[in-house]
Amino acid sequence: MTQTTHNRFALNRRSFLTTTAGGLGLLALEHFAQSEARAATPVESTVNPLSPRRPHHLAQAKSVILLFQNGGPSQIDLFDPKPELLEQEGKPYPGKVEAHFDKQVRNLLASPFKFAKHGESGMVLSELLPHTGSVADDITLVRSMTTASVDHEQALRLIHTGSAFAGKASYGSWVVYGLGSEREELPAFVVLTDPAGLPIDGTKNWTSGFLPAVYQGTQFRSAGSPVLNLSTPGEVPDAARRNQLDLLQQLNSAHLERYPNSSELKARISNYELAARMQTAVPRALDISSETAQTRQLYGLDNPTTADYGKRCLMARRLVEQGVRFVSVYLQSQPWDTHSKNADSLRGLCGRTDQPSAALVQDLKRRGLLDSTIVMWAGEFGRLPVSQGPDGRDHNRHAFSLWLAGGGFRRGYVHGATDDFGYKSVEDVVNVHDLHATLLHALGLDHERLTFPHEGRDDTLTDTVVTNAQVVPALLDSHS
Repeated sequence: MTQTTHNRFALNRRSFLTTTAGGLGLLALEHFAQSEARAATPVESTVNPLSPRRPHHLAQAKSVILLFQNGGPSQIDLFDPKPELLEQEGKPYPGKVEAHFDKQVRNLLASPFKFAKHGESGMVLSELLPHTGSVADDITLVRSMTTASVDHEQALRLIHTGSAFAGKASYGSWVVYGLGSEREELPAFVVLTDPAGLPIDGTKNWTSGFLPAVYQGTQFRSAGSPVLNLSTPGEVPDAARRNQLDLLQQLNSAHLERYPNSSELKARISNYELAARMQTAVPRALDISSETAQTRQLYGLDNPTTADYGKRCLMARRLVEQGVRFVSVYLQSQPWDTHSKNADSLRGLCGRTDQPSAALVQDLKRRGLLDSTIVMWAGEFGRLPVSQGPDGRDHNRHAFSLWLAGGGFRRGYVHGATDDFGYKSVEDVVNVHDLHATLLHALGLDHERLTFPHEGRDDTLTDTVVTNAQVVPALLDSHS
């Protein structure tokens, strides 16, 4: 005799199709129906992995905007003038250089660009960066960066996660893990990608690694719909919406009961709930139509050359203004990877990015947001002082430059130095692990106390057992 067991989820084909029509947008009603109950439940703040958390110590910075320059910008042509290189141009390098393409190494290649002092600080920058020069007194320029790899993928992992090996969490994820989110209806970690494509290594640049998946970056588009499949299709009736929400809630609850320790499942359910809240918040946060003509002109939105990057920099400011904790802005692929036509490529890239990058600093400052926001402009490594082929520069892990603004970093300050040719950092050297420790410190987080259990030990972003990472106090204001 066969016993029939009642299945509360039993569905025929027709009812299943009816109840599941509509996509992510149908989750909105569920959120609004439960919002009062959630607000009245004190335990919610203790179980929500994105609830705001106190930092380890008081700090000015609350958020970060990363302007990542994929490919490795040439420090010699942009930030680090070398008169000796000009003197010795065309001669062999007096020693051995490490190159990615070592068989293509040629003689010393000076920068064709002029350098000039800017601001009261007298910061010396390339003629390609006039707009960055206009905010020189607001930035910290680090000329003595180093990393451990001349390979794009490994160097990208190093500056994003602190490790050359895949599987570690990006520092954007660590920041959100340490501080939580200030807004329920927006992701805490947003990534603004280039409409032309993703950077090298794609989504691994904003992975949560071994941290719970809820801390990974959420990709937004700057053209068209910011998030695909977010809105409810107009043809879906309210009854179908209600049915799908009920079904999804039951399925999710039952599945979570079976797998209570699944980080991916918890993150997926959390993302469904977030999607409901995002329906109205995201379009409002990214709608730049309300910005003044002056602001649009500041970011270069009236110029086809700067409009695309300018729009994403403006979106980043709006997101931080709305309480988003970490925003990354990327270019496609690796445009700064100037193995050939170095000078011509830099002219085009700086023409595209210089004005919007400086505009972001100016705009944050005039709105009173720069003190609480760290802006970082950086690539994964630098370029060599010798030529690759007739007019290119190969990768250089021994020296590169980056700049930071706001969030307690010293203004109008140049840190460190490279040798006479710009090949090696030799004074006040800062590696990527020191950079991570200092960024966390500026946000009120102790890089040795911010831990997560992984493979039998408490792991950290900086992994000081291996790296000996140190906060660099000279980069910070004395009171930070």
